[in-house]
Amino acid sequence: MARIAILSMHTSPLAQPGTGDGGGMNVYVRELASALARSGNRCEVFTRRESPQSPKSINVEPGFVVHYVDAGPPSAVPKECLEELVPEFTEHVLSAMRQARWSDEPAYDVIHANYWLSGLAGHTLKHELDIPLISTFHTLDRVKAEAMPEEVVADLSQRRAEAEALVIGCSDAVLASCDVEANQLVDLYGADRSRIAVIPPGVDHAFFGPGESAQARRALGLTSSGSLLLFVGRIQPLKGAHIAVAALACLRDQGEDVRLVIVGGPSGDQGDATLRELNEQVSSLGMEEFVLFRPPQPHEQLSSYYRAVDVTIVPSRSESFGLVALESLACGTPVVASAVGGLTTLVDDGITGALIESTDPMLYARAVATILHSELRDARYSTTAVLHARQYSWRSTALQLGALFEEMSSRRLVTCA
Repeated sequence: MARIAILSMHTSPLAQPGTGDGGGMNVYVRELASALARSGNRCEVFTRRESPQSPKSINVEPGFVVHYVDAGPPSAVPKECLEELVPEFTEHVLSAMRQARWSDEPAYDVIHANYWLSGLAGHTLKHELDIPLISTFHTLDRVKAEAMPEEVVADLSQRRAEAEALVIGCSDAVLASCDVEANQLVDLYGADRSRIAVIPPGVDHAFFGPGESAQARRALGLTSSGSLLLFVGRIQPLKGAHIAVAALACLRDQGEDVRLVIVGGPSGDQGDATLRELNEQVSSLGMEEFVLFRPPQPHEQLSSYYRAVDVTIVPSRSESFGLVALESLACGTPVVASAVGGLTTLVDDGITGALIESTDPMLYARAVATILHSELRDARYSTTAVLHARQYSWRSTALQLGALFEEMSSRRLVTCA
């Protein structure tokens, strides 16, 4: 059994995904900690307190605890301002970890840092406590800069990229969700490939599985006629919801009886502006009747949306993995996605959906139309999607990570260059 200190400074694994800073990383940390705990490990997640009402700790389930750490005001802080709170967060986590020591032995076997801010904290904790550091970045600054250079804030981007390089250089292992991300770590950051472990996230098949589409539509109050498309994600430029809307307009112009459901809320410093622009786009295209906005949903509830629709659209400019795509496939719903990052390993072009190497909405529309009119849709797309998703489970992820913990116990710690 390993005792793991999981750092998730900027967002709690118990926060609602789909709004604010909550997204795939929340799901990742929560589901992975749960799977590790069920495999006999002890997982303690340290996250920043964002509300004065948050308790000191929450016992989520046996072996899985979330600790709320004071760092800055007990309220939401813009992500771009959190860097200055890292020292205070680190100091309080270090104090908590030291107090938990058993005689002369450390109370924790390994630190698992998620995102670059937690990585900075993990870097200090590793050296203070002399235990291994494993890092998962979820997104990388230099990858996002390549995807959307117009969105880069020069000073912050430079500091973040340098911090990521520092953490990568000191980590005893860096987790990558797929080979694409592993190559990015090597090519853009000079990471030591021997210290990169490719361990993909999973999907909870107890919730995300095939089901009756008509029943799901009734349960969600969605139309029973015509085709439905789905976009799930935070409303921010990177996620490309405007491409889904424009693709819908193309399909409607071609006479398709199709509507779009958008599930998510504004995120980041441009989130509110992006949502306003999205509503203006819908209005200017005369699509108000055919685009339905839904607020962020409890994670398990998303399975009903995936079952209710015919195609999920994931037009992100950058995705390290793409949990939305995987969850959709697990429910038997084909995915039309941008050909970036981990999406290229999840979506089998022409088999479980389509990959689009462009931001042209017409290309997304064509791919959607091909799927909607395929005589082999159920056999080719839906059945194959479910079988493909079966390769991914949180239990498998936890077992692979547990094996890595065991291996690291016999390694000498990496020293900073």
